[in-house]
Parts: sequence; C-alpha cells; structure tokens
Amino acid sequence: MMSTNNNSVEVSFEFFPPHSEKMEATLWESVQRLKNLAPSFVSVTYGADGSTRERTHDAVERIVKETDLTAAPHLTCIDASRGEIDDVAREYWDMGIRHLVALRGDPPQEADGYVPRPDGYAYASDLVAGLKKVADFDITVAAYPEVHPEAPNALFDLENLKRKLDAGASRAITQFFFDVDVFLRFRDLVAAAGIESSIVPGILPITRFPQLQRFAEQCGASVPDWLHDRFAGLEDDAETRQMIAANVAIEQARRLQAEGISEFHFYTLNRSELTVAICHALGVRPKQAAA
Repeated sequence: MMSTNNNSVEVSFEFFPPHSEKMEATLWESVQRLKNLAPSFVSVTYGADGSTRERTHDAVERIVKETDLTAAPHLTCIDASRGEIDDVAREYWDMGIRHLVALRGDPPQEADGYVPRPDGYAYASDLVAGLKKVADFDITVAAYPEVHPEAPNALFDLENLKRKLDAGASRAITQFFFDVDVFLRFRDLVAAAGIESSIVPGILPITRFPQLQRFAEQCGASVPDWLHDRFAGLEDDAETRQMIAANVAIEQARRLQAEGISEFHFYTLNRSELTVAICHALGVRPKQAAA
C-alpha cells in the first residue's frame, strides 16, 4: 500500500531498538502502521554511547526481511575502532542496506566529556569519509538549529556541518525544535554559508512532557514558555495531552510547509498515533484512505 500526497511531501521516521518484548510489540505495531505512509527511509538509533549495537542490528534486520522499507541504521564513533565500524558497515551493505545515519555519538555518562579513540573515527565528518570508502552509502548527518551543546559558537557548528556534508553526506536532519523561527533562521544561515544540501526539520511529537524536558536539557534544545503553558495541569490527563501534542506538532509542521519545507523527519519514540495524525495534516496518507 503506497502513500499518496498532493504536495509531494517526503517523510522519514526514527525508531529505537526495543529492550523488552512489550516494547518490541509496540515498535512492530508502529512499523506496520507507518510503513503505509511510504516513508523515504526509516532510521534506527544506536545507543548514544554505542550500547545498543546488537539490538540496532536485529531491529534493522527484521525491518529489511519483513517490510519493503528502506532502513537506515545509525552508526557512531563511540567505543569502536575504525576497523570495527567498517566491518559493521560492510555487514549492513551485504544485508542490502544502502542508507546510514552517521553521528559522532555521546560519550558514556560516566566519561568526562568526549575524547576521540586513537584507533577510531574522531568526529562525524571522519566517519562519513570512512563509510564512503567502504561503499557508496547514502549518508544522513545531524544538524543543530540551536547549536550543538559542545560547540563554542554557531559559526564553529556551521563549519562542522559543512565538513560532514563535504565528506560525502547527502542531507542533514535537525535536532528537534519547537519554535519554527529557530529553524527558519538556521536555514538562512546554512544557505548563506553556501550549503546546498537538504536540511530536514526533525519533529518530535510530545508523548510525555517531563521526558521532553529531559531530552531538551541533554541536547541544548529550548522549550518555549508557551509550550510549558499548553501542557500545564495535564499531568493526569493523558487524553487531553495527546490532543494538545497533536495540535502543537501539526501547527509546527503546517507552518514549515507554508515556508516551503517539503521534507520532514519524525522522532516517533516507537509510537505511531501522533506521527500518523501529523502526516495526515500534511497530506501524507495511505492510498486507500485518500481514495
């Protein structure tokens, strides 16, 4: 079942490898539902500190075997030598994987900041260049509209993005954001820096507000006051929370669409309901529903 949309909107989805049978069932229900929207690819995360390597591989393998989706596993520089990463990439290529998401990754929580491994890829730009030598992968990298928390300034961050794209990446997906103007300003800066690659907004549908605040603190994303206000007093009202969450994300996506954005990446947190609602509002629907 292919999707149909009148406005040539492209969507992609991010999943994370489940760590229990119950979570596996939830993920698989979401994959089955979201595949009907014909995403350009679905990515599968890799524990920020490299901790989910096997589970990521298993989830990707199942997606490849049981669906027609284009799977894009995440690979990071953390806790692996260049040779080990190249071997994983070759294994993915042999599985039929042609698309990867290349990230530096976060150091383990107990580590005192990021220190490149001497025998590893130091940064995402090195990882992209190395993966391109292994095979001609289509590679996606990360971008930070509000600046990577470890970058000394916005210009440094922008130059780093340019390095990753110049090393062979095809596109960048942004960290999530809620203020659309933040993304639009970033898009202008990127264009002024001479970057012509696709910069795809990353959309995070809000399933639980406290969890969102934790994510935002970790990655340097701002949570506007108006968003706090929308969710205030709804701690024990899951149904209303979901309606507000859908409304927030649909408003955000429609405004981006009005600004000429036609590609969207959804951080699904392995749930499908909100993502399906937002896609519907953007005109991305399963064929039979649209008919």
